[in-house]
Amino acid sequence: MYKIAKPFFMICQTPMHVGSGNDLGIVDLPIQREKETGFPKIEASSLKGSIRESFEEKFGQDDENLNFAFGPINNNDSYASALGFTDARILLFPIKSMKGVYAYITCEKVLHRFLLDLNYAGIDNKFIIPQKNTVPIGSNLIIEGKGGSENVSLEEYTFKINKDDKCTELDKWLSKNIVPEGELFNYMREKVKRDIIVVDDSDFSDFVNLSTEVITRTKIDSNTGTVEDGALFTEEFLPAEAIMYSLALASPIFTDENKKPNIFKVEESKDKGKKEAQKVMDYFIKNLKEVIQIGGDATLGKGITRIKFFEQGV
Repeated sequence: MYKIAKPFFMICQTPMHVGSGNDLGIVDLPIQREKETGFPKIEASSLKGSIRESFEEKFGQDDENLNFAFGPINNNDSYASALGFTDARILLFPIKSMKGVYAYITCEKVLHRFLLDLNYAGIDNKFIIPQKNTVPIGSNLIIEGKGGSENVSLEEYTFKINKDDKCTELDKWLSKNIVPEGELFNYMREKVKRDIIVVDDSDFSDFVNLSTEVITRTKIDSNTGTVEDGALFTEEFLPAEAIMYSLALASPIFTDENKKPNIFKVEESKDKGKKEAQKVMDYFIKNLKEVIQIGGDATLGKGITRIKFFEQGV
């Protein structure tokens, strides 16, 4: 049983394709989506594989500490992984805006389960979920309409919105917790602080299904200069600037005491299991690169992702 959960955020620096295989729909190679909502996700197995690969680049495939943390390469080894991950869920989705270039959208459904996941990780509620169609005070996205009405235009749709203190507090909290520190990220921090819109659940569903990037790809026959048979296909990507989150889960090392690596060993006590799990989590947090590659098309520069851990007490 996992003893510790640590939330972390994934900021897409380039479009990301974590595929679900071939599909009979409009897109030949769609991204992974939740069955019940249709929201984009990253399967825990896909996420874990990408993270493990970044550790293998750093330590090598045969590193003992790595294999005890992530699980053995050889299936004959009789111990399980001490690290686990939940499916990565969408938190903020970027949408083209008439003002401010783009906006971040989220919805009550997304925020509600985000709070539930934080609660599972032992983190108390840090914000109140705003009502739908609200923006923070000072938003850069507002267009004034007739009679003093305030609107935002996302893609080709216009929404009448209200300024809300709860939305202001939400955006301030998110800007402190999901955006990395440092001057390099000042623009993004201000973007999150001012340009998040809480939309209706149905509108959010429509946007995340219809406003992803879909790219048509081909392979040219060098002899004829034409497209090879069967080499024209479409591929879906989660857009750059999208922000997702997951929970890293840690348990004690699953092996005999005399086989455990020294960095994971702790003295005997009532809470030995939790202390050992904390050692595993510390190893993960300390050694995970700030930027990793997730999903396919790595040679095309896709899936470059920045990691930010949630810091307790902020």
